[in-house]
Amino acid sequence: MAKYTKWLTKEGLLKLEGWARDGLTDDQIARNAGINRTTLYAWKKKYSDISDTLKKGKEVVDRQVENALFKRATGYVTTDHQYKVVDLDDNVLWARRNKAKNEFKLSHPEATDDDIKEYVYEHVPTRERIELYQNEHTVPPDTTAVIFWLKNRKPNEWRDKREIGLSGRVDSSFDNLGTDELIKHLEKLEGDKDGLEPK
Repeated sequence: MAKYTKWLTKEGLLKLEGWARDGLTDDQIARNAGINRTTLYAWKKKYSDISDTLKKGKEVVDRQVENALFKRATGYVTTDHQYKVVDLDDNVLWARRNKAKNEFKLSHPEATDDDIKEYVYEHVPTRERIELYQNEHTVPPDTTAVIFWLKNRKPNEWRDKREIGLSGRVDSSFDNLGTDELIKHLEKLEGDKDGLEPK
């Protein structure tokens, strides 16, 4: 059987999708599949099922990352829970075990007393976790996430390097002036601007 047929089955495609969803690169996926990267590229071109599956898996991860970035950029509210594990009160434990015993008896009429006892001791814990309190707090927007988001979503307004176009003509009358003449000319212009005579 050819190697690619294994990856065209439902199970094979599910594995490929899972690897893509986990964020693996094409190199890593190829290695996991026991092939080289060029073979994977050839399969993606030849078999649309493989190509579509990998795209679908990667889209899920991309969306999760986008959502996480958006959440960091805009801030969010989170709730912390504080728990404590305590022993059950004897009366509560007895009531829970009795209930479990009766339910098991009804659904398994053929069960022996030992079977029932074993089930009850396995499925009714003697301790439980209780919540002491909840603490809600706001996570403020993260500046780095905001900058990254804006630079990528609105590059014309937020990128660091902006290109500015100039229009008009360039005065080339200064091209042939020497340094001293150019300085005198600039001083004259500066003096005219300030309403002063050049020195």
